[in-house]
Amino acid sequence: MFLSKIFAYIRKSFLVQLSYRLAFFLGIVDTAASLLTFYFIDKLFGFQIAPHLAPYGVNYFSYALIGIAFAGFIGSAFWTISGQISIEQTTGTLEALLVTPTRPETLIISMAIWNLAFASIEFVIYIILGVFLFHIDFSNVNILSTLVIALLSIISFNSIGIISASFIMVFKKGDPISWLINLGIELLGGVYFPITVLPEWLQYISYLFPVTYCVRSVELAVHKGASLDMLLPDIYILLILSVILPFVGFLSFRYALNRARMAGNLVQY
Repeated sequence: MFLSKIFAYIRKSFLVQLSYRLAFFLGIVDTAASLLTFYFIDKLFGFQIAPHLAPYGVNYFSYALIGIAFAGFIGSAFWTISGQISIEQTTGTLEALLVTPTRPETLIISMAIWNLAFASIEFVIYIILGVFLFHIDFSNVNILSTLVIALLSIISFNSIGIISASFIMVFKKGDPISWLINLGIELLGGVYFPITVLPEWLQYISYLFPVTYCVRSVELAVHKGASLDMLLPDIYILLILSVILPFVGFLSFRYALNRARMAGNLVQY
């Protein structure tokens, strides 16, 4: 029964996504266009390896492509859960789902599995564009390290997405978690540039954001073939987050759900 409910939710999400083929195609075009922006910025500097990029052994565009692709991968885990909860709540389907004999944890796990599948497709599209359109060399990639980092990252950010969804369910708007995640991805997480570019005091703040460890370790795994032993400091932190955050996420979601039920506003936004 548990697996059948997860399959039913994934099938529903797939059919919904399939009904928006044009949006999916335009998303690919938008991805290619955004990558071209960073490609021409890199071309402006003559494809040089700046001192801040020396630990990764690549030019700016190669660094930015993996940073953007992986930020999109883990960002989907975060934004899709909080966004999906908002949509389900607004359209009234959240209450319909929860009056069925379905545990909230089953609903969240179903969303997380769907997010992983869809985010993986988007990440692969970035890599395909990188190889065939921009001729980036990924021959040094350490597949095992990349997969481990990806798994720990998706668990952490799915959990943060659940916490964010809890805020949305209770407060409707003004979610501080989304604000912090956006700040981390856009400025402090090393997505568009290594954090060593930042002033020293901002670098210390960047270590408070999980995205910093995710992006740095995956950049090293992809471009330098870093092994798990070489990435142990970042892996330890992501492993701790992957244990603690799901527990906090499920507790916060259950609390928010009970509060929304008592207030009678599961279908309000």
